[in-house]
Amino acid sequence: MKVSAQEEYGLRCLMQMARNGVEGSLSIPEISRAEGLSAPNVAKLMRVLRLGGLVSSVRGQEGGYVLARPPENITLDQVLEVLGEPLFGSRFCEQHTGVERACAHRRDCSMRPVWISLQRRVNDVLARTSLRDLLREEEEVAEWISGFESGGSHGDRNIVTSTVSDR
Repeated sequence: MKVSAQEEYGLRCLMQMARNGVEGSLSIPEISRAEGLSAPNVAKLMRVLRLGGLVSSVRGQEGGYVLARPPENITLDQVLEVLGEPLFGSRFCEQHTGVERACAHRRDCSMRPVWISLQRRVNDVLARTSLRDLLREEEEVAEWISGFESGGSHGDRNIVTSTVSDR
């Protein structure tokens, strides 16, 4: 699985906004400086995020961008849906036909169930992870994510929200 630059940088911009809180707005230059990204790139990302309903623009002297919803209500699957494409989407087979018009394995593909299963697992982790969850330290997030792999209760949304809010 590859994460595109747009997905990575867009998520980083959203994280800056989540760190800033729901009340304060951030300008494009502020986000640009904080993330080491060019202002035109941040402007493009903020437009995509605004059109996707994840951020709102604020006019005026103290204007900029704010999260459209609290960080605990924005999940990574929502972010990546706005910024990119799924690993294995409905058009995947159409895009990998080789020199033919249709995939040689369109009727019986032993790889398709693997890609579908992988996409479901990725979607599961992304859907359970909010921007607020990512406000924790790397080690805490890694431990929490490992709960998904072991089937433990670490993936429980209530545990994550209460852990983050206790900080």
